[in-house]
Amino acid sequence: MREELNQGLIDFLKASPSPFHATASLAQRLEAAGFQALDEREPWATEPGGRYYVTRNDSSIIAIKLGKRPPLDGGLRLVGAHTDSPCLRVKPQPELQRQGFLQLGVEVYGGALLAPWFDRDLSLAGRVTFRESGKVQSQLIDFQLPIATIPNLAIHLNREANQGWPINAQNELPPILAQVAGDERYDFRALLADQLSREHGLNADAVLDYELSFYDTQGAAVIGLSGDFIAGARLDNLLSCFAGLQALLGSEGDETCVLVCTDHEEVGSCSACGADGPMLEQVLRRVLPEGDAFVRIIQKSLLVSADNAHGVHPNYADKHDANHGPKLNAGPVIKVNSNQRYATSSETAGFFRHLCLAEEVPVQSFVVRSDMGCGSTTGPITAGQLGVRTVDIGLPTFAMHSIRELAGSHDLAHLVKVLTAFYGAELF
Repeated sequence: MREELNQGLIDFLKASPSPFHATASLAQRLEAAGFQALDEREPWATEPGGRYYVTRNDSSIIAIKLGKRPPLDGGLRLVGAHTDSPCLRVKPQPELQRQGFLQLGVEVYGGALLAPWFDRDLSLAGRVTFRESGKVQSQLIDFQLPIATIPNLAIHLNREANQGWPINAQNELPPILAQVAGDERYDFRALLADQLSREHGLNADAVLDYELSFYDTQGAAVIGLSGDFIAGARLDNLLSCFAGLQALLGSEGDETCVLVCTDHEEVGSCSACGADGPMLEQVLRRVLPEGDAFVRIIQKSLLVSADNAHGVHPNYADKHDANHGPKLNAGPVIKVNSNQRYATSSETAGFFRHLCLAEEVPVQSFVVRSDMGCGSTTGPITAGQLGVRTVDIGLPTFAMHSIRELAGSHDLAHLVKVLTAFYGAELF
């Protein structure tokens, strides 16, 4: 099972180079499992035992398995994650032609580690909005092939390179796509129109706009002398999205189960389709009873917010509290912060720990050093929006927010096992 899950994650990461592609990949897998798409612009007719999913902005998705047991009796079991990852986004007017090279201007999305983006074989993927036969429509594209790179400056010209230097995102990050001859000019939108034709057979009259991200074409892989690790891009947080999906599809029982994978976590989640927006509550209000009953259901529910945790790095062990250094391949991590950067309480942590013990899944704890700031995730945001009890958890990883991250190859199976049990558990 472990090898099958790891390969499934590798395949999912390959199919999901952008939040748009991640959402489409999740939707495809849900439909194959019998989930029905609901259109937010149309009336809904749902019934107990039904399986449904909703997307918004093509980059966020909520899947609901309505239980035969009334939610008013047993509450909801929710797993939350996010579809976005730090990356380089192409600017609206990106063409740069300098020293005989075609480059594209980029904007840094989220808190990215920038140095690992240099000297990589990059491709481009995302959503393009265009006009065809007078009709405005959108389509996902993925160049797939390595079409760009950001070469480092040779150490001979930057003798301080190994001493560390600030990277200027405006001047140093534009990727190189091609050499150009003389006064030859490239139109990036024309390149996108050609890609729409090649990939989808569409004949765009005009490319109107786009949301495109560069990504590393090196695929994810199980690595290490004994295959102990998974290395790949966007493990934060597509690993949790995939684990939540596998748990939802594998869960049995009469409870109502929800998987929430929203966009824009890396930039604060405040958007129409982010966790700090109305999407989740609006969807739930359309499938649950109204008024007093809705509040009662939420108060009987529990959210497991799943986002990667910081594993203790052997070269930087002093960056962790000595008693709270999660190990790779030692199970999910319960994340705690007294200042509510995580939404975990003693009750929700205790319940998750109880589940892990019952399923014989190892479990760990993380608290940031008292002299360091603490990151956050969608857990506190969703708890604040919906008023639902929440526990923040995640799998330990290295190199979080790098172009290529590292997780333990045993941990995905641990997480899927406990989340599957959660979807069928009796809540406290």
